[in-house]
Amino acid sequence: MKLSQFQELVRDEFGKEFAQVLISDTRLTELFDKTPKELIAQGEDPKDIWLAICSSQGVPKERWHGLPKTIRHAD
Repeated sequence: MKLSQFQELVRDEFGKEFAQVLISDTRLTELFDKTPKELIAQGEDPKDIWLAICSSQGVPKERWHGLPKTIRHAD
């Protein structure tokens, strides 16, 4: 997963403002008790970080791959 995809998933699920707080302040116990920001800086896979966030924040599994996209007729 690209870092931009990770950021989009976090923003879509938690909103722009809370996403920044979550990335900076939330400690992920299943990933060395570090924040997502620290893990990204260490080169951890953004996908693993995203899944750990989903698990720790109680995101329903059906949204772990992102919010459902509405298909428009023009697409």
